[in-house]
Amino acid sequence: MLRSIHDSLEPKLVTLFKRQGYSRSDFVADAIAGLAVAIVALPLAMAIAIASNLPPERGLFTAIVAGFLISAHGGSRYQIGGPTAAFIVTVATVAMKHGYEGLVLATIMAGGILALMAFLRAGELIKFIPYPVIVGFTSGIALLIAFSQIRDFFGLHVDTVPPDFIDKLTLYLAHLHETNLAAVLLATASIGVILLAKRYTPRIPGPILVVILSASAVWALNIPVETIESRFDSIPSMLPSPVWPDITFEKLRLLLPDAITIATLTAIESLLSAVVADGMTGTRHKPNAELLGQGVANVASGIFGGLPATGAIARTATNIKAGAKSPVAGMMHAVWLFAFMLLLAPLIVKVPLAALAAILMVVAWNMSEIKHVREIMKAPKADRIVLITTFALTVLVDLNFAIQAGIALASILFIDSMMKSTQIKAVRNEEDDPDSTANKTIPPGVEVYEIDGPLFFGVAEKLVDTLLLFEKPPKVFILRMRHVPLIDAAGLHALEVVQERLSHHGTRLILSGVNPQVRRFIALSDLNVKIGSENIVDHIDKAILRASVFLMPKEG
Repeated sequence: MLRSIHDSLEPKLVTLFKRQGYSRSDFVADAIAGLAVAIVALPLAMAIAIASNLPPERGLFTAIVAGFLISAHGGSRYQIGGPTAAFIVTVATVAMKHGYEGLVLATIMAGGILALMAFLRAGELIKFIPYPVIVGFTSGIALLIAFSQIRDFFGLHVDTVPPDFIDKLTLYLAHLHETNLAAVLLATASIGVILLAKRYTPRIPGPILVVILSASAVWALNIPVETIESRFDSIPSMLPSPVWPDITFEKLRLLLPDAITIATLTAIESLLSAVVADGMTGTRHKPNAELLGQGVANVASGIFGGLPATGAIARTATNIKAGAKSPVAGMMHAVWLFAFMLLLAPLIVKVPLAALAAILMVVAWNMSEIKHVREIMKAPKADRIVLITTFALTVLVDLNFAIQAGIALASILFIDSMMKSTQIKAVRNEEDDPDSTANKTIPPGVEVYEIDGPLFFGVAEKLVDTLLLFEKPPKVFILRMRHVPLIDAAGLHALEVVQERLSHHGTRLILSGVNPQVRRFIALSDLNVKIGSENIVDHIDKAILRASVFLMPKEG
């Protein structure tokens, strides 16, 4: 047991080194791939921090510290970690409600929750989150990200952007007359550069071209737009010293819901990214090790002044396409980012905010899941309801509530569909079924009914209501259960109620075709004593024979 837990939590880096070793050529390939990813990650890390209403260096600290640890301790061979656009709304909201120190504590708490999930081997459970819920909140986050960038995209003079969607909309409309045409043109041109680079120069990341060209244009042409330097002055060229936040029980209580939100989003995003990487390379990630790596990384990110971190799908894909061989590529991406911050900090601050807003607009579009939304809108009605509800709640309320409500709604609709699919019907003629009663002699006074599907709480009442169909209670009631794969407490209670009501009318209950698992639960609940073990049989022929015994006139 302990050996199994150890293996599931062992970092992918260690597993690979044990099984395959590591050569100099592997390191060279990883270093080159790490450089390619770092070039993509540099503008994104700063843009995500700024979009969260925080200084750009917070994003860089996260990409360096968390990015290194996610690769070193995680369960995916190619995963690239760091700040992601999916966190923008949550981070901005937590920082606004509790300050940056509150965000740090929530991030550390989320890291602890992720580590606990790993030890409880909860990595496999993430796959049970319904697909429409994932698409719904992802597309909702995409809309919120795009909406959060309107201030810098249009160059509006707004000091603080509120986290709520409606409040943002009201504020933007009030300041729309302040639109800076130069910022709009620069942002639009930046989007054009990204799209053209993707089509004509796919080996050169569009975001880094935007950063270089926009900063050069603003400097050379003296374009009147805000830059990182004009809003934040400068960024440090070194990592900060680690600082542990002040912890009180009251703070932990207040921040627990936000920490759960961060942990949930981290788990979902990181495991989705790992699955995407597996699909691109034919490898297999270790979900529990991935959660542990994410937990360690988020604790460290908080201590070093960063933000929540998770697996980044686009950067992971870039890592794979750049020829990465192992998790060392992700560690090298963090090293390269540190070198950029150390050597290029005076130049990085020249980047215009409108260009970073354009980069995030493209990220939001890529996150929007338009293709998958269209697919789900052609799916059954229940899936469409879950998608629309989750999307609306993500945009209008908050992510945590949206995920909870989406999962709950999907579960209720699934139970409803299962309940409708489970049939309880009288058995008459079933000529296509070799075990049917069509060619069997059913004695007078015997009614045969069959349950087709699981007998759970959604169906239990339907079983009890079956008794209301009898104008005159039969002498023997045979309930065929050959197609009942499972039974829950409500189903057992329903059988008990049926037994009591039939017994009250002098009717004998016989259960036919009960599989071993269902029979075990019937025995554990002592229901076999009330029904009689001899009245629980495995085939309809035995049930009919048993019924005949009851119908025989008693001697004397």
